[in-house]
Amino acid sequence: MDQGADLIAGVPAARIAALAAREADRYRRARPRTAAALERGAGAFLGRVPMHWMKDWPMPFPMLVETAQGARLTDIDGNAYDDFCLGDTGSMFGHSPLPVARAIRQQARHGLTYMLPTEAALESGRLLTERFGDFRWQIATTATDANRFALRVARAVTGRPKVLVFNGCYHGTIDDAMVVLDHGKTVARPGLVGQVADLGLTAVAVEFNDLAGVEAALKTGEVAAVLTEPVMTNSCMVLPRADFHAGLRALTRAYGALLIIDETHTLSSGLGGYTGVNGLDPDIFVVGKCVAGGMPTAVWGLRPEVAGRLAAYDATRPPGHSGMGTTLSANPMQFACLRATLAEVMTPRAYAAMERGAERLSRGLARVIRDHGAPWHVVGVGARVEFICAPGPLRNGAEAARAHQPALEAAIHVALVNRGCLIAPFHNMMLVSPATRPPQIDRLILAFDEILTEFFA
Repeated sequence: MDQGADLIAGVPAARIAALAAREADRYRRARPRTAAALERGAGAFLGRVPMHWMKDWPMPFPMLVETAQGARLTDIDGNAYDDFCLGDTGSMFGHSPLPVARAIRQQARHGLTYMLPTEAALESGRLLTERFGDFRWQIATTATDANRFALRVARAVTGRPKVLVFNGCYHGTIDDAMVVLDHGKTVARPGLVGQVADLGLTAVAVEFNDLAGVEAALKTGEVAAVLTEPVMTNSCMVLPRADFHAGLRALTRAYGALLIIDETHTLSSGLGGYTGVNGLDPDIFVVGKCVAGGMPTAVWGLRPEVAGRLAAYDATRPPGHSGMGTTLSANPMQFACLRATLAEVMTPRAYAAMERGAERLSRGLARVIRDHGAPWHVVGVGARVEFICAPGPLRNGAEAARAHQPALEAAIHVALVNRGCLIAPFHNMMLVSPATRPPQIDRLILAFDEILTEFFA
């Protein structure tokens, strides 16, 4: 280790910069067709990408995908990757699962959208209840929409204005969750585009795992609902302490707030999501991303009692727009894919394979970290694994924010890509799908070891 060097998570900053520069050059040289194609065609898009998140990959320029199948992805230059990002959970069960691909082909012959239900819709409702519990379901296109609609319901049936979210959370791009704690005050996240309204009027942020903070917020009588992931993700992963969810459920009931569980990232936890595996009892349940095997789909469901309260509210409100729903939501293609995923893809056997693979990955990464004496740790939930470039475990969003090391993580990501391993761009998240094989996991561990050998030589 360099003596007296500036360190980032135990690694000399100069080593990080040197590896990042070398790996960026290696990336460029391996993708001449991609670079040329982007030069010809990217200018039509704002920021040169179809959706601005695509600029958040740490590579010098985005790869152009030619094909993806199972847990493998190939770019137009012929570079192949073991895919542990899997569309940031959207393809958690693998790219184009056969039952879903078959359902798409069959439905395409019968129409793509007509704003009317199908028999597959009715079967999907039965399967949703079988898989996730007794809720009254609605279909959306994204989890952002589902969370937005769930919050409207919560405010309607409680008559209260605010939602409680946890500092550092992510629930899609709904305004209400785009807040942070700043010296104890709830404020809009820095960097929001075009933000006008004071989000502190409609949201209150509390640290994850802080039941006393939750109770203090609920005592005001202003909180319609607590919106939470069962495990904090999309930051540096934070696990709930042993008493947290039971305490959260007890407090929301005591103070008349609804509990909304967003399983969009934690469906990796096991069959039925973290809620099913751990016996949680939310008033409203939300899940998106991979629930229809990669077809843009989200679902949100109300417990029968909450559905009854909404019906009573609806009976008294003036006629007019509800502010919920989008034209292309609940289309027949979604239901074809949802039915196929719930019945044939999201199975106990699939989860068992995913969990075995994730355990193999977690043990291997932890061993590499231990062998190199890195002050890092590994955390996981079901099929989802993260390495975090800080000691752990983390307890809340503030600690997760401090653990994030953008320059170091970006260098690791590009180095892994150059070694044929693709992980999520926003943080150090890796998913194991039913299609992921042990040799792919071992290649990722070996690549990680090679990078840390250079960092901690």
